[in-house]
Amino acid sequence: MDTRTRPERITSRAFGARQARPAVTVVVAAALALAGAASAQAVDYFAVPPGSHPHDVAPAAEGSGVWFTAQRSGHLGLLDPETGETRLVPLGDRSRPHGVIVGPDGAAWVTDGGLNAIVRVDPATFEVTVFPLPGDRPNANLNTAAFDGDGVLWFTGQSGVYGRLDPASGEMAVFDAPRGRGPYGITATPSGDVYYASLAGSHIARIDLSTGEATVVEPPTPGQGARRVWSDSQGRVWVSEWNAGAVSVYDPADGSWRSWSLPGGRAQAYSVYVDDQDVVWLTDFAANAVVRFDPATESFESFPSDRPNAAVRQMLGRPGEVWGAESGTDRLVRIRTR
Repeated sequence: MDTRTRPERITSRAFGARQARPAVTVVVAAALALAGAASAQAVDYFAVPPGSHPHDVAPAAEGSGVWFTAQRSGHLGLLDPETGETRLVPLGDRSRPHGVIVGPDGAAWVTDGGLNAIVRVDPATFEVTVFPLPGDRPNANLNTAAFDGDGVLWFTGQSGVYGRLDPASGEMAVFDAPRGRGPYGITATPSGDVYYASLAGSHIARIDLSTGEATVVEPPTPGQGARRVWSDSQGRVWVSEWNAGAVSVYDPADGSWRSWSLPGGRAQAYSVYVDDQDVVWLTDFAANAVVRFDPATESFESFPSDRPNAAVRQMLGRPGEVWGAESGTDRLVRIRTR
């Protein structure tokens, strides 16, 4: 069943405080787990305001800024890596922002579980516009979002829903997930197809963009705990398997799956991101590390945090660098890839 509405836009102007915090650069030797080699990589850490508990990150459309959701304080942050300065934009009372992405319009789009709404933040004015979910869809536990090829925003809610928002009209539709609780990560392929991952359901699903119907795609590993998904340049869908401690890839062209266990034997693969070179980046809670996987050589590199309990829950990037948020240390992390 789907619920459709044209929610009232709640708009406010919100300008948060600026805080300058220095960056710490560490040159690490990333251990090549399968081949035994090592490569030097520059890893930079950027402190954000204490108590932010940053969850997701998204490099801004212009300049060097990086957006992050300050989940615990109810703000959207914007870090300037050049100066270490952070601007905090309050999103509203009871805000608990989870995901953030940059849309085709250059704005930051936030999935906010506390507000039970999609939130847009203008990158020039920092104006906040709130698109609430329909009244009969409370407590959706909103997680992540992705734009399809037509500029429509699709989003997930772990309570068992997914939905779409047309930014031009403000029209929103919310659908029941075919197997109930679990929708978490979501991605769009280069052709504009949209897939989400179900953590509780241990599957991925493809959304029919015209009807909104989701079709379950079963992975070969039962109970693997599909947490996040990301598409590569070929339209293959990469999946971080939380329960299985693995990364897998689904190829829609032939329906095939492949999977690889992360190094260490007791991995907890939280997030997955594919960069502009089709290199796969993951985060492993058990190893307290960011992990790089090269599909061409089927080899892993591990980048452990220099602090315990970093808890990097998501990664995103732009050419030459990947970013993550250390929820446990109130820092953002950048790894320069070339």
